[in-house]
Amino acid sequence: VIARSRQIVADDERFRGLYISEQDVDALMKEPFGHPRWLRNHHDDNATVYLDTYQNIAKCISKKEEESRKHGITLRLSLLRERFGLESFDIDALLICLAGEIDLRYERLYAYLQDDVTKKRPCIDLVLNLLVSSPRERLSKREHFAPTSPLIRHRLLEYVEDTSTPKPSLLATYLKIDDRITAYLLGSDELDARLNQFSRTIDCQRNFSSLIIEQQLKNRMQGLLQKWPDTNGSVLYLQGPYGVGKQPLAEALCSQLGLSMLVINLDGILCDDHVACQSLLELIYREARLDNYAIFFKGIDQLTEEHSRALLDAFIATFNERPSLTFLSADSQWKHLSQLQRFPLLVIDVPLPDAQQRANVWQQALLANQIQYEQRELIQLASKYKLTPGKITEAAGTASRLAHWHDAKMAEISLKELHEACRLHSNQKLSELARKIPPKYRWRDIVLPQDRLEQLRDICHFVKYRSRVYEEWGFDHKLALGKGLNVLFAGPSGTGKTMAADIIAGELGLDLYKIDLSTVVSKYIGETEKNLSRIFSEAETSNAILFFDEADSLFGKRSEVKDAHDRYANIETGYLLQRMEEYEGIVILATNLRKNIDEAFVRRLHATIDFPFPDEVDRRNIWERIWPESTPRASGLDLDMMAKRFEITGGNIRNIALAAAFLAADDTDEVNMVHI
Repeated sequence: VIARSRQIVADDERFRGLYISEQDVDALMKEPFGHPRWLRNHHDDNATVYLDTYQNIAKCISKKEEESRKHGITLRLSLLRERFGLESFDIDALLICLAGEIDLRYERLYAYLQDDVTKKRPCIDLVLNLLVSSPRERLSKREHFAPTSPLIRHRLLEYVEDTSTPKPSLLATYLKIDDRITAYLLGSDELDARLNQFSRTIDCQRNFSSLIIEQQLKNRMQGLLQKWPDTNGSVLYLQGPYGVGKQPLAEALCSQLGLSMLVINLDGILCDDHVACQSLLELIYREARLDNYAIFFKGIDQLTEEHSRALLDAFIATFNERPSLTFLSADSQWKHLSQLQRFPLLVIDVPLPDAQQRANVWQQALLANQIQYEQRELIQLASKYKLTPGKITEAAGTASRLAHWHDAKMAEISLKELHEACRLHSNQKLSELARKIPPKYRWRDIVLPQDRLEQLRDICHFVKYRSRVYEEWGFDHKLALGKGLNVLFAGPSGTGKTMAADIIAGELGLDLYKIDLSTVVSKYIGETEKNLSRIFSEAETSNAILFFDEADSLFGKRSEVKDAHDRYANIETGYLLQRMEEYEGIVILATNLRKNIDEAFVRRLHATIDFPFPDEVDRRNIWERIWPESTPRASGLDLDMMAKRFEITGGNIRNIALAAAFLAADDTDEVNMVHI
């Protein structure tokens, strides 16, 4: 500043900075290349004193830095240098820009040095003039302000737009230190405000022993720490259903590594511009580098072209910029994962805990609500509803609120409320693909031969004791597929197939979804498989019984393959069988035409239950049970005659009884034979 004040050459102080005089031009022509004007022929005793003072201060600062290191104190400026790979020149450039954020006097000084009162921020040319003295060094240091340099690439310094010069040269570009970097250097640990809507930080304190995951996975993760000590840049892809414990697993790993975690909810990043998306991702990576965070990207499987093409492209393009250990969390397979294979990627499946572990979670969640159940009841509940630990905790809270709603005084959680809460926290998206049938029938409502009733009860036993057979008795290790139950209901229309499925769902407390296969099957190649895939994918987390009506539309007897249509029809059938074998719940197929079903398919099902046309005795029982207790009936109803004379199914009997009731409501106060 002193040197600059000695070298003013304008003719008239009143117009300095407003025009370029001939004397200025002459002086500029005589300047050596790359030298600041105010250093020309400059000999000033005061300047020498100031320079000596500067050097003494620099030595004092270095000494204090050394003392801080000896006492285990790490200065933020030193951390910034280390984590962003900065040089001493970069630090000095940062400090020049930081000065104006701390003391406004520097704005006037920078304007004075740049010969323009409106230029209150330092331009790159000024920074170079202040920090370098030789033309060669000036050219080399110029690259420190290029877009690819650490200062600019990591957004430590920003280019400031000058409205008076739309496209300035690099040297004429003005600089500003980023607000988050200023706050960090001044001692703030607050997250960058631009990330608040979709980010949060976690001080990881979990340990592996507290995790509700299978022991084998715990052992592997702990072994990973020993065999993979340098995790910088590593990518762990954690895949498993919502609430299974992916984030707690990542927290436990970070706790062992002494890292905190920056959690990013990708659904919360709302941008449809590639540049804006890239800017946000750069801020995320800078924040992680700034405070040495591991990054946890939540919901990576939702990052698709449909969600945001711009964000997807920006994510893949900038992924190489991530500074440290990175977790990608997904409920299902991410179709773009292959594009990250060039990075040190490890895919980890986080499975659903077994029924015993889920029962333990239920016990803890209910105890938190001051409710206690026997372990046997909780294991049966866990077997029926394959909820993740996260969803179990949520369901327990929902059950408590339902109990208060039903009886505010007692507020005791009953099994009915637990079942209702479980259904509410199961995946409800299946309703978009199938019709949900609320259970309303009971065992007393259905009339079937005794052996058929026993077969239906066996289906319920399968669900109730599944965990004992598969997990406690070890059959889980003997079967790769086929852990669900696939049953065929065959019989004429109206013989009770849908009612039986309804009763089973009600007995087990599960949702029942009816899918009409005739609407699923498409004439367009590949569409049938796509429809079935969506149904089974949603059903896996719905804890529901799937009831496929009109099964013969897909399982009809195979004919000789004569054209492409026949070949793809067989492919569709095979695909349905494959998905049925993979599904671990109950699948019921219903058909009115048993003889039309290919025997090869029937043999691959676990059971076939025939619903016979009711004989006279069964018809008499149906006529008796069809009437609600509150329905007024004449004493002269001859139900024996109706059963003997009319050979009809239970469905027809129900329709007749309902029609008679409406006739009676319009005519008299009770149902009589005339109405029937």
